[in-house]
Amino acid sequence: MALQTIEHDILALVEGFNGKIAYKIENGSGDTIGLHKEESFQSASLIKIPMIIEGYRQSERKKINLKQSVTIPPSVVAGGSGVLHTLSNKVSLTVEDLLTLMITVSDNTATNMMMSLLGIDEVNQCIKELGLKNTKLERRMQDFKALKEGRDNTISAEDTIICLKAIHTGDFLAKESQERIMGVFDNQQLKDKLPSLMGGGVKIASKTGGIRGVSHDCAIIRSEYQTVYAAVLTENTRSEEDSRQVISKIGKLIYDGMMSK
Repeated sequence: MALQTIEHDILALVEGFNGKIAYKIENGSGDTIGLHKEESFQSASLIKIPMIIEGYRQSERKKINLKQSVTIPPSVVAGGSGVLHTLSNKVSLTVEDLLTLMITVSDNTATNMMMSLLGIDEVNQCIKELGLKNTKLERRMQDFKALKEGRDNTISAEDTIICLKAIHTGDFLAKESQERIMGVFDNQQLKDKLPSLMGGGVKIASKTGGIRGVSHDCAIIRSEYQTVYAAVLTENTRSEEDSRQVISKIGKLIYDGMMSK
């Protein structure tokens, strides 16, 4: 798909959006279109993408064991998205289960547990080695005290695409790790943004992010013949529904472009 064929329609959508918005879309040939792609946004749950990359990289280096059974201490339990905070404190999961829940249902408790297991400094070192220029991990999920103190997690559309490509191609991770992470992203349960208006004929590996005033989505979209990487970030939005609508419509334009002969 020639991305330039949908660029005008995407810009028309974005022009009418009441809020801050950025996007980058890249096809498998390396052609790209974008807007404000290097601007820094509150990451919301998109910060969980470099975290899962670091998780599997530490597994490759034998620093963690994905099959190790762990229990969740009360100190890492967080509300918001996910399911673990609704369960008893006697639940036992594997490290790989935590990484999976962190992505498929954006579980904040699983994310905080993985920060403890991986190390925040180690995740930030991974971010640096990936070449991400506007991404940082500075606080745990639902840590509002840190927010008041000026510490937050950030990412850009450009950095998000770099992460998606590291998961799907390249040599930052071993092939087995890439395949396992892709399997997690393929089982994403939160599909109300980029994938929501897409039809059949594509497979979508995606990750959303959202907190008050912030709504993001990114995806690796594969058809039989081509792959497209997409990241759309919104901030300072009038309403969550406005953001969801514009992100969904961008997804539909990508899908229609991929499906056109």
